[in-house]
Formats: sequence, structure tokens, C-alpha cells
Amino acid sequence: MDKILELVDIKKEFPGAKALDGVSIGLIRGEIHALVGENGAGKSTLMKILSGIYKPTSGKIFLEGKEIILNNTKQAQELGITIIHQEFSLIPYMNTVDNIFLGREIRKSNGLLDKKLMKEKAKELLKRIDVEVDLDKTVDDLSVAEKQFIEIAKAISVNAKFLILDEPTAPLTEGEAKHLFNLMRTLKANGVTMIFISHHMDEIFEIADRFSVIRDGKWIGTESIDQVTEGEIIHMMVGRELKDTFPERACIEDDREVILEVKNLKNKRIKNVSFKLHKGEILGISGLVGSGRSEVVRALIGADKTEKKEIFIKGKKVNINAPNDALNLGIALIPEDRKNQGLVLESSIKNNISLSGFNKIVNKLNLINRAKEVSEVNKYVTSLGIKTSSIERLVKNLSGGNQQKVVIAKCLNTECEILIFDEPTRGIDVGAKAEIYKLMTELVSKGISIIMISSELPEVLGMSDRILVMCKGEITGEIYAEEANQEKIMYYATGGGIND
Repeated sequence: MDKILELVDIKKEFPGAKALDGVSIGLIRGEIHALVGENGAGKSTLMKILSGIYKPTSGKIFLEGKEIILNNTKQAQELGITIIHQEFSLIPYMNTVDNIFLGREIRKSNGLLDKKLMKEKAKELLKRIDVEVDLDKTVDDLSVAEKQFIEIAKAISVNAKFLILDEPTAPLTEGEAKHLFNLMRTLKANGVTMIFISHHMDEIFEIADRFSVIRDGKWIGTESIDQVTEGEIIHMMVGRELKDTFPERACIEDDREVILEVKNLKNKRIKNVSFKLHKGEILGISGLVGSGRSEVVRALIGADKTEKKEIFIKGKKVNINAPNDALNLGIALIPEDRKNQGLVLESSIKNNISLSGFNKIVNKLNLINRAKEVSEVNKYVTSLGIKTSSIERLVKNLSGGNQQKVVIAKCLNTECEILIFDEPTRGIDVGAKAEIYKLMTELVSKGISIIMISSELPEVLGMSDRILVMCKGEITGEIYAEEANQEKIMYYATGGGIND
């Protein structure tokens, strides 16, 4: 095998924590190599070492048989190693061309920028990856998919031999992801070696040649993708079987109390949406991208303006004009973008959770009772199984699954009766997904009602008591759990029920 890159016995220690403990992985020239593991397993730390962001505590890196020492990202790029992070490294107010050549601008003999030549070369790069982008637009005006491809164009422009793609499909539609995979196959054919990080098993089986598993900072194994099953990879990742990913639950009867009723919800993006939510029910909302799923709950809680809506809680008509009105009425949203909309990343677990329930921990003088605050926060840390050494730990340092649990704790701290989960397990590994599903099941068993928006059909089918399917801003179908399957959901999601 023609190994282009080898990581040998890589160790990385931070104060009080060992992130990597002797990881050794070899990569073959021109392969797509999936790196898998639960959140917190050490994948990101390893990739930061490989891209020059971190220096290893010990261990060696060999590129084409020669040992290399990476002191910074520029040095890594000069050796042909480029990483495309989940959070793009583009300058939003600059145009596409300037972003592609940032730091490597082409200049005329008089020292001025040769904008014409840069634009021509940018066109050539984008043509190579079969992407059309308005080169004069600022990056801020591009779609997420366009930004992703601009990042790849940047990497190609520096003749990257080795490309690290960290969750590249997370923000993409199904069609955009297929385009990305076709591009990856083209790069592979041209000899580019890629590390592909994803939590989606179907993507790993579709695009990867081999995979390596890291668990708790240790290398578990490397195999060809065609030699294993999905279950075997999951077992390597979590060290245990996940036979019951979706917990079994009794079916919800229609005669159970209606906790929430929405009538004629309408604005520019949704058309006269009406539905009921029963006590202790998980109501799934499914549909393709742009169908109006998230818009429904945003309009419901008053985050988006509506032309018309009637909302009843336990049979009583209520007015919800802003998210705070919804919170006061016992409706809490766990947003899709937990990092930007659900958490204060630079603050502690304690502060994030207590933020939503100050009324419970302040005395008559409006002073915080610190002992009570700690007690309340520890209650949620224990009951939700938030893995942390201290409630003073910064939320940004938690895994995706534990961050999601902190958001849930914040919502529960408001003593809400209705929880809205928008993409409850996005960016969360398989082990943490099972924990979130178990937690949701426990919540509804205690009488809390859940609305769950998800773009993952197995999740919708595995967790919902009833499923509302949307297309073009309308509810096109309602399916009960015992009758639901992917074909029915897709029939309604593509407009099959509009004229029924």
C-alpha cells in the first residue's frame, strides 16, 4: 500500500485531561478515509494536530515517508495538508475571488492586485469542481453550500494533497451533499487523499474506502468499509451494542387530554396550519428542506410574525406575540442551532442552566441564593446525565450531546409543559443520540408533551406517536406511528396530499 501519511503513537494532554492516548493511523494515497467516534472521542484534537493548530505531547507524523513537524497551519498548508472546518474560515464582507486568494494574492509588476487574473483563475478553479458562483457577490450573500464549495476551491488552489473534511454535509441539502460526494470522487481520482468526518453511517458507507475508529482518545481499529456492517462500526465506537436505539413506548390514545391546539397559523411561509398536541405525546413534524417545518414553531412561539393564528392551551385561548409569552405559558424551544441560539458558550454549565430560572433562586432582596442555585443545577446535571467534572465547566468544552442536554435543562428549569425539539440530534454521535431519545421518552412519561422537528426519517419514525408531514408551507398528511413508513412520509413530503 502506498501510504501518503502516517500518524504514529500520537498523544495529547491538556491540563487535567488526556485527549489522545497513543493513536496510530496510516492513510493510503488517493483514498477517502472516514474518521469516526463519539463526540469527545478525540477526532477534532487529532485533526487539529494534523493541520498544525495543536502540537502533540508526543508521537510522530510522517508525510510520504518523511517525518514532519507542524508548528502552525501555514506550515501544514505548504505541505499540502488543508482542513475545512464546520465553521467556515471565509471573510463574510469580501467577495469570492478575494477569499480564494486571501494571503496569496496575485500582483502585477507594480505591486497592485491583478484582479482580472485572479478572477480568471477563480473561474477555472470553480469549473474544475463543477460549481457556478457569482464571483462578485460577497461571501455573506452566498448559500451555505456555495460557501462549502468555495472552501474546497481554496484548498485546491494551494494544490492540497491531503484534505480534511469535518462534517461537510451537516448544512447541505440531499442534492448538495450528492454534488459534494461527486466532487470528492473526482478529487480522489486525481490523487487527493481525504479524511471524512461524519456522524451519518449512510454517508460513510456511500463515500468512504476505509475507516478508523477512535474511542476515549484511543485508536480502536482500521478496516475496509466493505468488510463491516453498520452495527459493527457502532460497537467499535461506543464499546457496547445499541440494539434499542429508539425506546419502546405505548401508543398515545386520541382521547388523551389536548394540551395544545393551533388553528389557522398563517404567514408568508405557512398556510393555515392547524394541529393538536396531546399530553405526554411526541408529535413529529417531517418534510423536505423548505417545507415550513421550523417556520411553524417559530410562528407558534411568536419568533416570526403571523397574519393569523389561534392558540389554545388546555382549552383556553391564549395570546403569544413573542417567545417570552410562550415561555410564560409553559412552551419552550430547543433550537436547531444550539450553539448560537440555545447556549452562552463562554459561560459555565451552572450559569446556562440557572439563567432561565432566576425566580427560583433569588430572595426578597433579589440576591442569588448560591447554595440553592448549585442544588438546582446539580439536580438537572444528575437527572439528565450531563457528563462533566464540574458545573463550573464552560459549555463550549462539552460534547454536542452534553451541550444539548444543557439546553434541555435550561428549558426544564422554566417548568415548561411543552417542549419543542428542532432537530434534536443534529451533530450528535450515535451513542449520545440513544441517550437523547431515552431522555425524551422519560420526559413524556412524566406528562411533558413534545413537538419534534427532524429531517432524519428514521428518527421521525422511531420516536413519533403521530407525524405531521409538510410541503410548501402546508400540512399535507397526518400519519399515526403504527401506520407510518418512509414511503408514506415521502409521498406527503413531495406534495402527494395537497389535493386529497
